Amino acid sequence: MTTAPAHVDALIIGSGQAAPALAMALAGRGESVALVEAHNLGGTCVNNGCTPTKTLRKSARVAHMVRRAAEFGVNTGAVSIDFAKAMDRMHERVNASRAGLEAWLMGTPKVRIVRGWGRLAGRSAQGFAATVDLPTGGQEHITADRVYLNTGTRPFMPPIDGMRQGIDAADPRIIHNEGLLQLRACPQHLVILGGSYIGLEFGQIMRRLGAAVSIIEPGPRIAAREDELATSIITQFLQEEGVAVLSNARLLRVESTSTALRLYIAQADGSSQTIEASHLLVATGRVPNTDALGLESIGLVPGERGYIHTNAQLETAVPGVWALGDINGRGAFTHTSFHDYEIVRDNLLQADAASRAVTDGQVRPLQALRSADERTTVYAMFTDPPLGRVGMNRAMASAEHARSGRQFLIAEHMMRFVSRAKEESETHGVVQFVVDAQTEQFVGATVLGINGDEIIQVVSNYMATGASYRLMRDCLPAHPTVTEFFPTILDKLKTL
Repeated sequence: MTTAPAHVDALIIGSGQAAPALAMALAGRGESVALVEAHNLGGTCVNNGCTPTKTLRKSARVAHMVRRAAEFGVNTGAVSIDFAKAMDRMHERVNASRAGLEAWLMGTPKVRIVRGWGRLAGRSAQGFAATVDLPTGGQEHITADRVYLNTGTRPFMPPIDGMRQGIDAADPRIIHNEGLLQLRACPQHLVILGGSYIGLEFGQIMRRLGAAVSIIEPGPRIAAREDELATSIITQFLQEEGVAVLSNARLLRVESTSTALRLYIAQADGSSQTIEASHLLVATGRVPNTDALGLESIGLVPGERGYIHTNAQLETAVPGVWALGDINGRGAFTHTSFHDYEIVRDNLLQADAASRAVTDGQVRPLQALRSADERTTVYAMFTDPPLGRVGMNRAMASAEHARSGRQFLIAEHMMRFVSRAKEESETHGVVQFVVDAQTEQFVGATVLGINGDEIIQVVSNYMATGASYRLMRDCLPAHPTVTEFFPTILDKLKTL
C-alpha cells in the first residue's frame, strides 16, 4: 500500500543525538516535523553506545573493586559474576532511556514519528521529496521545505579471509559492538580486532566480568591517537588486569570450527601465531550511514569516505539540507552531535530575530551565527582510569612546531604524584598541558587518570574563554583534589 504524499516544514532522517532535540525545537517554532527512524529511537548512543556500555562498565568496575577490597581492609570472600544479571541491568537502562525519549517525542504537538527506512527522492513542486520504506512493506511519501540528516554510523567490517562483510550471519561468534551487547553468557576468550577506544573499553569491561581477553592491533601501539606516554600507561594497566595486547599484529584469516574460532595472525617481525577464541569482536572503526540516503537524487555528493561536507553552520552544498552528527565528519561523539543541534537551533533563532527586525522596522543588534568551525573537540575514553582529551597533545604540538615554527609550552605530571590519586589507590595516569607560547592560551590537554573524563572539561571550558593560562595558575583550588595540582603543573611549563 502506498499513501499519498504528506508535506511538512522539516524532515529529519535518523534519530541520533541531534534529531530529537531538534524536532522539539522546530516544533516549538510552530513547524510541522516528520522524524524518520528505521530502527530504535536514540541512535547509537542510547541503544548500542554510551548508555549500555557505561552501564555495563559500572558492573565491571564494581567487580574489579570487590576483587581489590582486601587492599582497603575489607574482606569479601570469593567473587562471582552473574553475567546475565549484569546484562539485564544494562538492557533495563537502555529500554527506560529509549521509552522516555519516545514518550517525550510522541507527546509533542507537530512532531510525527515515521517508522521505516527513509531516503531522499529528488525534488517536487512542494520541496524536497522523500520515500520511507515501512516495516509493513508499504511506502510513505513525504515532501519538506528543509531536510536534516542525522543517520550516524555503523561498524566497519574489514575484508579478512573467512569473515563476511556486514554482520557475519555465517557465524554468530563474529560480532561487533551491537552483537556483544546481546550476549547472555560471558565469552570464554574474547579476541578484539582493533586497539582503539571501543575495543579498549570493551576489552577491560569483559575482562573484569570474567572473560579472557586478547586485543589484536595492526599498528605499533594501541590508542594510537594519543601520546606514546599515555599509550604506555593504558597498555600497562590493561596488562596488569590480564588483558593480552598484541601490537604490530595482522589478522590474516578466520577459521570457524565447531568448538572455537581459529585466528591466524602475522606479526611485523615475520613470525606468526594461531589463537583460538570463543568470540571475535571486530572494532576496526565505523562508516557513515549515507550510502542509502538517496543523496544523488538532490545532487548532494558525499566525500570519498562517505561523510557529508558542510559549512560552518552545518548546511550542506545543497541549500536547505543540513548534516548533523557523525555523518558530517566533525566528530563521532554524542556530544558533538548534540552540539550540532545547538548550533542549528541558535542560528534558526537568529534568523527569526532578523526576520522580526525587518517586519516591525526596529533595529536590533544581532549576534554572529554560531560556527562549528570554532569549537575545539573534547572527548573521553571510558577505560578505568578514563582518559580525557581536548585539542593538541605533545606529538601534535611537535609536528606543528616542525611544520610552522610555532612555539609551545608543555608540562606533564604523573598521577602517582597526586595526593588524591594516592589516597584512592588510583595512581595510573598523567596530566599534560600544551600552551601557545605567544598567546599563553591553552591549545590542548590530556588527563589520563582518576576522574579524567570529568576533569578534562575544566580545561576545555577554560579554553573556550581564550584566557591566559596564568589566570588558572593563580586561582585558589580546593584540596584534596586532582585539579588542585593544576597551578603546580602550570608552574612547570617549559618550551617544547
